[in-house]
Amino acid sequence: MGKEAKTNAMRILEREKVAYTAHEYPHEEGVAVDGVTVAASIGEDPACVYKTLVTQGNSKNYFVFVIPVAAELDLKAAARSVGEKSVAMIHVADINKVTGYVRGGCSPVGMKKQYRTVFDESVLTQQKVYVSGGRIGTQVCCAPADLIRAARAATAKIIF
Repeated sequence: MGKEAKTNAMRILEREKVAYTAHEYPHEEGVAVDGVTVAASIGEDPACVYKTLVTQGNSKNYFVFVIPVAAELDLKAAARSVGEKSVAMIHVADINKVTGYVRGGCSPVGMKKQYRTVFDESVLTQQKVYVSGGRIGTQVCCAPADLIRAARAATAKIIF
């Protein structure tokens, strides 16, 4: 396959001096794969594989929440964690416009703009964490503290 094409997420992790490993998983071109399937295909416990969700608050600001792939975002807790009255998931059609990433390839690192980002506090119990590498078919794995720093994120209890 030759030299692996780096994504924006990988470039930022390198710039921030974050040690990471990239992991490819099988997928159909342009088709998002659910996170539990991704975890199985890279041979990892779904508890250490996280998905990136993008929301919009009452204020019209965008917020990014990063949670375990098998978990569900608690929208009320998520809103509280960023000081909003409420947050709602953005439409799939808006993901690329807002983040620069496609659905299924949205990384918490390297979006078009730096949005307020919150990881579920469960990330702190993991030795390593996987998130999208910035395109469908690629995950990056690194230490949670390094990932949180690179994403300029906070942590809070944001899942049920």
